[in-house]
Amino acid sequence: MKVILKETIDSLGIIGSEVRVADGYARNYLLPQNKAVPATPQNRKLLERDRTKFELQIAKERKVAEEMAQRLETVAVTIAAKVSEEDRLYGSISVRDIIDALAKQDITLEKRMVLLKEPIKAIGSYKVPIRVYKEVEPEISVEIVPE
Repeated sequence: MKVILKETIDSLGIIGSEVRVADGYARNYLLPQNKAVPATPQNRKLLERDRTKFELQIAKERKVAEEMAQRLETVAVTIAAKVSEEDRLYGSISVRDIIDALAKQDITLEKRMVLLKEPIKAIGSYKVPIRVYKEVEPEISVEIVPE
């Protein structure tokens, strides 16, 4: 089913874009939550009429995201973890640990924003990308030190 998004959804697209989704996803989630409308000729005309409003909202979202990205680029997080004699971690440092460390610095992120490919299993310094907005991904510095 084709729908027109009424708000930006990370996994689908930005506000005002026309996307194809599964029928059940549209019927059971997007349409009842008022996040999208069916892609009919009438709704396309309404979209064209409101296009400037959508473009202003997209520009505003991008500007806020870029400001947040600039702030995040200067962030450095230090996480203390238990290590063995060979400097290997007992366990690993995951996305949740990074989010908790950022929360101590009054920076609130959602779990899906942290793009850690695999858990960190050794002490050292790492660069972790954070997806703030589509194509806006600053890197924060994460340092793992022995406890």
